[in-house]
Parts: sequence; C-alpha cells; structure tokens
Amino acid sequence: MEAPQNGFSPPIRIVATRRRRRTVSAKLTAGVLELQVPDWMSQAERDRWAENMRLRMERKLLRRAPTDERLSMRASMLNDRLFNGRLRWNSISWCDMAGRWGDCAVATGEIRIARRAIGLPEWVIDYLLVHEMSHLEHGDHGPAFKQMVSGYTLTERAKGYLMAIDHGVATIDEERPVA
Repeated sequence: MEAPQNGFSPPIRIVATRRRRRTVSAKLTAGVLELQVPDWMSQAERDRWAENMRLRMERKLLRRAPTDERLSMRASMLNDRLFNGRLRWNSISWCDMAGRWGDCAVATGEIRIARRAIGLPEWVIDYLLVHEMSHLEHGDHGPAFKQMVSGYTLTERAKGYLMAIDHGVATIDEERPVA
C-alpha cells in the first residue's frame, strides 16, 4: 500500500445507494472522502474500491499542489504539539496573496500562507499555520475555532504583530517576543 507523503490521508465514508447501479463515485467533502457505491456491492468490494479511490485522490492532490518542506515540517510539529497529531492536510505552501495572510481550502486539504510572510519571525508564521490548520476542523471563526487557535500561546501577540504590519506601524523583522 502506498503511504501518503505529507500527512494527508482522509477518512472515508461509504454510502450505498440504489441510484448507483454499476459505477462508483468519489468526492472529497470537508476533508472526508465520500464514496457512493451500488447498494448490491459486497463489503469486501466496497473496501477494495475505498482503498483504490483513496490512492487515486491522494495521487491527484499530490500532483496538483506542491508542499513547501519548511512549512510542512513546522505544521507537523505544531499538529503534534497542539492537536495531538489529529489534523490532516494535503499541502502547505507559500502563495501570492495581497489582502490575506493565509488560506485553507477545507475541501481539498490545501493550506496556503502569503509569500509576504516569508520574512516574518517563526513564532508569527507558527500562528498563521495554527490559524489555517484550525480551519481543517472549523470552517468558520466561531467560538470553537477561537478556542482551538488560542491553544498556541503566542496567538494574541502574533495577531497584534500582523495588525501592526497591516496598518503600517511596524516592519517585518526578526524580533522575538518577550514572554
């Protein structure tokens, strides 16, 4: 069996339906690979199709979005430390974006961090990663999302740092926060 190279192996939900007669369909929805199979199909055949479609989806997603190794390593470390390793993503990469610091496409498991953040201190980049990774579980910015993000101890400082840059009060430098 092929193992995912970057920490993305979505949970699989198999839905047996009478509408499907001969074909199997698969789609990635909110990080879950949903298969629709004919209701007459045996469990062994469903399992075989689930594995086949999982591998296809992983190959497709791996081809589509390159992962930056530095961001990927930091995200894995933060995932282990703050989320007990439970979050799964397809790729984490730098991306050109003017009005935002990051983006998470929940359906595909793709996380993008603004290329303009490259010069920011590591603790601020860590906050950006934690923020976007938290969207893998919570699509909005509601109370559960905020609680998840606040598990990173420098959240408020990082938000202030980014606000200062956005408002032209500060410049990008390598200062460390005073604990």
